[in-house]
Amino acid sequence: MDIRTKRVYDPATPDDGFRVLVDRIWPRGMPKERAQVHLWLKEIAPSTALRKWFGHDRSKWKAFKKRYFSELDAKPELVQRLLATAARGRVTLLFSARDVECNQAVALRAYLLSRLDQRTG
Repeated sequence: MDIRTKRVYDPATPDDGFRVLVDRIWPRGMPKERAQVHLWLKEIAPSTALRKWFGHDRSKWKAFKKRYFSELDAKPELVQRLLATAARGRVTLLFSARDVECNQAVALRAYLLSRLDQRTG
């Protein structure tokens, strides 16, 4: 299963496969035509309260992932939808955060891969 992450502000390429925006809020200054998003799955983004608490503070990264994973556990239908899409081909999770290593798309990718491991292992 090929799940990638990418900033929505970076140019879209055919190599991206199915592009899913996983931000709760549409990226500032990004026209829909340029974003080339196939699916905007805002419901899978962290809650507003969790997003504000995290504030992209790297010292909170581990705790953020734990809390976000708990939120994802409560949304099995959305998780399954992404896993089913990824089973058909490459999926690129799009995000608008400046930090490319510690953001919800990176956390979501880790979560999805862990769920896949549980199903196959």
